[in-house]
Amino acid sequence: MFASGKWKLTLDPRLSGRIRLRQEGDIELACLDIVSISASKALLWHSVEIRSRGRTDALSGLTGEAAAQLVTDLHAFINTHLFGLIGAETGRLHDVDAQLRKITEGSRQYLAQADLGRAIASVPGDAAAALAHPLLNSQLMPAKLKASLPPSFTFLTDPGVRQAYNEAFVAAELETFGPFFDDLDGRSLSDQQREACIRLEDNNLLVASAGSGKSATMVGKVAYVLEKQLYRPEEILLLAFNKSAADELKTRIARQLQVEESELACRVTTFHALGRGIIEEVEGRPPQLANWVEHPAGETKVIEEIIQALVESDPEFARMWSDLLVVHPKADIPVEVFDTETDYNRYVSDRLRKGSATIGSLAGTIVKSLQEQKIVNWLWLHSVAFEYERQIAVEDDDGTVRHLHPDFYYPQADTVHEHFALNADGTSPFADYAVHAESKRQAYRRKGIDFFETTSAQASSETLLSTLEAELAQRAVPLERRDYAEITKALEPVVIKHYHKLISICIKHIRASHLTLDMLLERAKTLHDKERAKLYARVVWSIAQGYSRRLEETDRIDFDSMIADAVRLVETGRYQSPYSLILVDEFQDISEPRANLIKALKQQVAFSKVFAVGDDWQSIYRFAGSDITIFTQFEANFGASWRGRLEQTYRCNQLIAETAAKFVQRNPEQIAKAVRSTRPAIARSIRVIPIDDERGRPDFAKACHRLLERLDTALGGMAAQWRKEPNAKLKVLVLWRYNLLDPFAGRPPAFAHIEVSGMSFHRAKGLEADYTVLLDVSEGDYGVPSRIEDDELLNLVIPRPETYAYAEERRLFYVALTRSSRGAYLMTNSRQPSRYIRELCEIAGDEIRFETIEGAALRQCPKCLVGQMVEKRNRNGAVFCGCNQFPECRHSEGAETPSTARLRRRA
Repeated sequence: MFASGKWKLTLDPRLSGRIRLRQEGDIELACLDIVSISASKALLWHSVEIRSRGRTDALSGLTGEAAAQLVTDLHAFINTHLFGLIGAETGRLHDVDAQLRKITEGSRQYLAQADLGRAIASVPGDAAAALAHPLLNSQLMPAKLKASLPPSFTFLTDPGVRQAYNEAFVAAELETFGPFFDDLDGRSLSDQQREACIRLEDNNLLVASAGSGKSATMVGKVAYVLEKQLYRPEEILLLAFNKSAADELKTRIARQLQVEESELACRVTTFHALGRGIIEEVEGRPPQLANWVEHPAGETKVIEEIIQALVESDPEFARMWSDLLVVHPKADIPVEVFDTETDYNRYVSDRLRKGSATIGSLAGTIVKSLQEQKIVNWLWLHSVAFEYERQIAVEDDDGTVRHLHPDFYYPQADTVHEHFALNADGTSPFADYAVHAESKRQAYRRKGIDFFETTSAQASSETLLSTLEAELAQRAVPLERRDYAEITKALEPVVIKHYHKLISICIKHIRASHLTLDMLLERAKTLHDKERAKLYARVVWSIAQGYSRRLEETDRIDFDSMIADAVRLVETGRYQSPYSLILVDEFQDISEPRANLIKALKQQVAFSKVFAVGDDWQSIYRFAGSDITIFTQFEANFGASWRGRLEQTYRCNQLIAETAAKFVQRNPEQIAKAVRSTRPAIARSIRVIPIDDERGRPDFAKACHRLLERLDTALGGMAAQWRKEPNAKLKVLVLWRYNLLDPFAGRPPAFAHIEVSGMSFHRAKGLEADYTVLLDVSEGDYGVPSRIEDDELLNLVIPRPETYAYAEERRLFYVALTRSSRGAYLMTNSRQPSRYIRELCEIAGDEIRFETIEGAALRQCPKCLVGQMVEKRNRNGAVFCGCNQFPECRHSEGAETPSTARLRRRA
């Protein structure tokens, strides 16, 4: 099951400072060559990574405790060897002392461990090499050896000494470079930006906020280190995630340095361009990329072609793929996993009716549970005729006639089928349910009705469908499987698109982490819907194999393969990196292959440094392979580090900034920040506009156009207050979760006073506007939060899945909410407002305004916070006010009589 196979590590003092590793062959690693040791959580186990100069070894198959112990043992073994080298050449210590004094006296520069190491490395001998070693741990140093070291060595042995020096240095440097930072990149940098420019530990993470000047800080960092002559321009590498971001950084740095872009010696590029360049430099020609990788929809098209080819050539795959689409569109997750029954109902259904879930099926039948949906869809797939909840009259022992509604009736066999919500021990999560089930059984027996049952326990044990098939076969009910064309025609396109997106994500992880089918099947046992997970594991494995074959047959690679190839060239030393300072933009979007490239570059060049900038609150590209834990666990991934913050935003007014910050930090895994805005709070600048259903669904497109017209008119009437130049317009961004909501069909309307553009939440990242309009902030599979994006199937391949519900959806909503400076309008289904609206109301209270599309104030329900109090009349004609979210919210005020209250409760 382990991709890297068996291994054996030997730590023996008699090996003269070497570690013996037997894996694919026997090798010895010199302690002086090992640059980092780290433990990480893989898919099914923990692994320990040993990075040496020229190679990287991964030791897999460990428990978390065993991995931590191995790391401890390795550090202890290496440090014992280092201390021996230091003690054996005490004569060299005076030369080292002289070099340390050169850089520590006079406070000429910030001192990271690497800076001390570089100074020490200029002294020949093993003692100096040991003192400069990145894994030297003074806490493990014997007291006698520590006492024999010259005074300057306290910078190495006492972290507090170096910290005090650096704090004093930063304070002095802020004053000295005050004028420099007062006018940098066309602005005066904040105190936090200035400190981030000055600090330069071995590893640095700058945790930014939305609109806090991340790019300006990167420009400032480059300008500062060049001004201080700490690095030559050609030693500096800046990495961005897309070409437009890289081009913008390049332009701004060149402007700040007052050079032409073509003359800029710093390298500013994307990860893809860097990987391509490394391969081309080593192999003499650029990598041969597959023709689909640079096309926006290319990968999706290839996956569709692979699936179609497998359906046509492999009957077993065709069966599994059809079963997945038809019978398993959504994971069957127990109700007890959810915080409330309402949350469960929201999960299983796109629409609530009288507080209960309504679940559709391919047979056109509305059912009451996902397990019933699974049965109905299976029956549809096999062309089995049935009636759902057909009424049957039965007579009790006392002669009383009552009517039963069995879940399924099969006319071909005159058979009744009940699906009971019963556990393996016969109990049920619902009160009196087991008694009710037994009463039904007895009634069928008395009347002599042919009857069989299935249970929730069988769904859990993965025997539900096989039991159903066996019972129907016993009664000679024919099964005729529908053909693939009929199946795909009947399915909603969004179901297929959802699976295509999942498959795309999983292929990246399968290939990058060298996962096997056995690994996927083993992980499937940990998910709630094990049957669906195992089926999907086999399907996605077949597609991933087809994807790899497609690349091999065309002798091409994709972007992930290109990055992996570049990493190997760096790790093996075939590529020699010139970079001593690596800056990474939008680090929250980092993936494991890209992180490995940064590590390889850093560890090839002795004493090099990494400065990463990003906002974990805006990590929204899991579908592209990003792993937020590389950001949130930065020190575990890259080593000892400094973490700074940019908490001042230049974009949102204080109300939006503070509300959005408190909202996203409800997930305790997000890094805490206290966001401050340069713009004062604008009262009630977050507005909620409930839209009523029109023939089953609100018309958000129509409502959006009406709101834009209203906004344009209102701003025109006060143009003198905001218009600084003739014909100037305020920017309005209309945002949606899915493109099917685009109210403009790709062509936004023109107005006199506002400039309108529209796009998805994802595409809006990095943009800003005066106002934003967020469409369909409602509950539902394709609402906010989108329930289909948190499919548990992702946990098959993600090594460190997030545990907080809808974690990425929360961040995505934060991104959408923080695009505006003046105000945000949230349009919602009046009957299914998003849970996020309730949270905003809990956070900001009366500062959230509910209004009609025309701007008239609505009275917010004080209990549920998302409903509106509307006038109602009871059966006696008395008028009262009740929440429009009834029956989910039963709050009412006014002249409601006890009898009508009882009627409402019964409803």
